[in-house]
Amino acid sequence: MIRLKGINKVYKRPDEGPLQVLKNVDLTVGKGEYVAIVGPSGSGKSTLMNILGLLDRADSGDYEIDGQSVAGLPAGTLAKLRNTKIGFVFQQFHLLPRTNAIENVEIPLIYSNADNPEQRAIDALKRVGLGERLKHYPEELSGGQQQRVAIARALVTNPELILADEPTGNLDKVSGEDLMGLFDQLNTDGRTIIVITHDEKLAERAKRVVRIDNGQLTEVRQSSNRSGATQMGEVA
Repeated sequence: MIRLKGINKVYKRPDEGPLQVLKNVDLTVGKGEYVAIVGPSGSGKSTLMNILGLLDRADSGDYEIDGQSVAGLPAGTLAKLRNTKIGFVFQQFHLLPRTNAIENVEIPLIYSNADNPEQRAIDALKRVGLGERLKHYPEELSGGQQQRVAIARALVTNPELILADEPTGNLDKVSGEDLMGLFDQLNTDGRTIIVITHDEKLAERAKRVVRIDNGQLTEVRQSSNRSGATQMGEVA
C-alpha cells in the first residue's frame, strides 16, 4: 500500500546551514500491516509521518500510495487522498471543545460531502465503544474516551490507512492498554496501521517495528509478541 524510495527532506535554517532530516529513506508497507516507527527525539519520526500523511512533501525521492506516485500532485488532489485514504490519530486529541462527540466525528465528512454524516458518526462512535457518550462534550469525557472519539473521527471516512502519532502519550496506563487493544482489533479487521511511538508496549503489539535514527531507517524486527520469534532484517 505504501512505498517510499530514496526519500530526502532538508529544512533550510536562516542562521545556520541546512538540516537534512530524512536521508534516502526506503520503506514498503503492505495492505493490512501494523508497523511501529520508533526512535529518539529529533530522529525524523514526525517528519516521516507528515510525509506519509501527505501533510508535507519530500524534497526528493518517490512516494507511492496504492501504486500512485504523489510527486507533483496539486494540493487539492493531495487533500482528497488524505480525506479518503488516511485517518489520523494524534497525541493531542484535537477535539473542538464546543461540539459534542457526534459533531467532532462528523468533521471529515463535511469536507467530503458524504451522505448521512450523523449516522456514520454514530456508527463510528459505537464501533470504538462510545455508544453511550454520543452527545457528550470533550470536557465531559476522560482522556481515553477523548482519544476514542479521535479514533472514531479517523475511521468515519472508512480509510484504508490509519496513521497514529504517539497515540498513548496523553493516556494513563489503563486507557493506553484499552487503546492498544482497539488498534489490535482494527488491524485484525484489515486496516493498515502505522504508529509512531515511544511506548515500548505499543510497539511490541505491532507486527513490524522500524527504527529511525538520524533520519535513516536502520532496522526492522518482527515483533515477538505477534510472530513468536524476533527476527532482524533489511527495511522492506
